[in-house]
Amino acid sequence: MVRCINSIVAFGCSGAGFQPVLGEGFMGLFRTVGFMAEPSPAARITYGGYLRLEELLALQDGPDGYAPLPSNDELHFIIVHQTFELWFKLILRELKEARTLMNNEHIEESSIPRVVHHLERVSEIFRLLADQWKVMETLSPQDFLAFRDRLGTSSGFESWQMRELEVLMGLESQGRVGGMDPLQHMKRLAEEGKVSAQALHDFETTTSEPSLNDVLTTWLSRTPIHGSSPGSDGDLDAVRNYVDQHLEAMRQHGEHVIAHMIAIGHGDEATVRPRIEAGVSGAEQFLLRDGEAIRHRAGLLFIESYRDLPLLSWPRRLIDSFVELEQSMLLFRTHHARMVERMIGRRMGTGGSSGVDYLDATTKYRIFVDLWAVRTLLVKRDALPEVSQADFYGFRSNAPPHDS
Repeated sequence: MVRCINSIVAFGCSGAGFQPVLGEGFMGLFRTVGFMAEPSPAARITYGGYLRLEELLALQDGPDGYAPLPSNDELHFIIVHQTFELWFKLILRELKEARTLMNNEHIEESSIPRVVHHLERVSEIFRLLADQWKVMETLSPQDFLAFRDRLGTSSGFESWQMRELEVLMGLESQGRVGGMDPLQHMKRLAEEGKVSAQALHDFETTTSEPSLNDVLTTWLSRTPIHGSSPGSDGDLDAVRNYVDQHLEAMRQHGEHVIAHMIAIGHGDEATVRPRIEAGVSGAEQFLLRDGEAIRHRAGLLFIESYRDLPLLSWPRRLIDSFVELEQSMLLFRTHHARMVERMIGRRMGTGGSSGVDYLDATTKYRIFVDLWAVRTLLVKRDALPEVSQADFYGFRSNAPPHDS
């Protein structure tokens, strides 16, 4: 064992009866560990055994009794879509881990970086999947038409993992094309034997639990605003005062914009002012309901406005991670739609959908709506009201300069 320790870094080991495996990556490490443990040949972990390759590579021949076997182009189609589903499996796992960490009344500060890690991994996966559609584009329209009829009525909409991750993120039925209820759709597929009882159970469980958007909204509602937290004395007044100050800053900034636009000849007051005032009116509707501040939106605005405060550095990073997650998913949907249009034009989808028109509609989906909308309300730093209780957020008010 001693002679092998130093070689672990290189993923290899040399010695009697054992050849170096430098450059073989993580499986070289498996071999090193296996040699150190000296298991029997039958019990040794192999690359193929660990990944269950024989089973995996036997799954590309189509359903049972499928004949003739898939052509080269159809095999390509199958492998690409199976790869999507494997990545969807990991995405679901990562997003559920993130939700579990956030679905608590009190979230430890150390948990926020872990949530960010999960979300950033999913964003990178979606970016990879968006590029994977480029592989599909090596299939010409005629190549696809040669086997398209063999797909029958199967449709990508039947991907229960994709539908589950949409629900997990927080996409509401009323936000879907035609207001479709994915749970009812899944139950119908289960009745028809097109999805397993386990898949339906997992979907029902996800549907019954808070979504990522739900736990994010709850977390934002606990944001300390000017040092005031929910439940503390005077919190309602403190939050309302903050909202009023921000709206006033927007109005003052708007007046500067109006004057500037008129000065440079880009319109007169009669045309410019209504647009600026409509923005302020929209901000009021976003931040206030029946005269009271909507706390989670006020908290979101506070984090985005005072991003440089030390205490808000990880909350700001978390918000950015949610935006990146949705942006990467939209990129995936957009690439999907363009690939399909390139392949089949505007013809009807195999499952009876409107095809590209349906896919284009999904690119309009927004789940974390507030995170996008709040950007319309932001004003430049020097127009913001001064932070109250700045030392609460990690800065000392009126502190003397630091002597280096």
